[in-house]
Amino acid sequence: MGTDKKILPKRIILMRHGESAGNIDQGAYATTPDHKIPLTEEGRAQAREAGRKMRALISAQSGGACGENWRVYFYVSPYERTRTTLREVGKAFSRRRVIGVREECRIREQDFGNFQVEKRMKVVKETRERFGRFFYRFPEGESASDVYDRVSSFLESLWRDVDMNRHQVDPSSELNLVIVSHGLTSRVFLMKWFKWTVEEFERLNNLGNCEFRVMELGAGGEYTFGIHHTKEEMLAWGMSKDMIDDQMVRVDGSRETLDDCCTLHLDEYFDLLDVTDDEE
Repeated sequence: MGTDKKILPKRIILMRHGESAGNIDQGAYATTPDHKIPLTEEGRAQAREAGRKMRALISAQSGGACGENWRVYFYVSPYERTRTTLREVGKAFSRRRVIGVREECRIREQDFGNFQVEKRMKVVKETRERFGRFFYRFPEGESASDVYDRVSSFLESLWRDVDMNRHQVDPSSELNLVIVSHGLTSRVFLMKWFKWTVEEFERLNNLGNCEFRVMELGAGGEYTFGIHHTKEEMLAWGMSKDMIDDQMVRVDGSRETLDDCCTLHLDEYFDLLDVTDDEE
């Protein structure tokens, strides 16, 4: 049964897994299936440290009666490196703070094929750079546009979870959703969420190992990076000035204000638009 009042998450936090064996040795993919690539010891340490930082951030920024009762709910990719990352992150949270966790296959890594021969993959990735990162489909694998389709489906499910209060959050609590996933999948998630174009996606840099980015609900009811992250950080992520300005408007702006600012791409699709409907 759903509740009459939708309880929106205060924050949605996207996190990439810690350093994996594949990050330090591409040859690992030739003998180990991608979904079984483990974290290194450094990756485990990164995850524990990220968990402490995440808990401190949520605890420090949560205010009021609801803030004191903050809770977290985790979504995690089924890959070994993301599940291990979550296990280490979880050491920073008490049982009281964690509502639950769900393994979600749709936020898994982009499929690059089966066993990946290092020399062949080097050539394939060079081809991807010439073709374009979003539309290039790996032989026996996926393109980023394929990932976009399944992430879109995941987002629909996430909002149904919110609408029906499947997180079972108490109205007196502040809800934080944490998504432990992969670099490209996280960028595609943001592309879908903020309605970024393919060109804007192509600008984005990957997240570092155990880097997390915090989308918080602004005063106008829109999620934004502008509360927890600086313009300089967003610029380093590869975001354009227009993309950053949109994030800052979301801090205090209403949906109507955002709609007024959403003419960013008109010049990309039209040669000229008259201001009025008057006929010559």
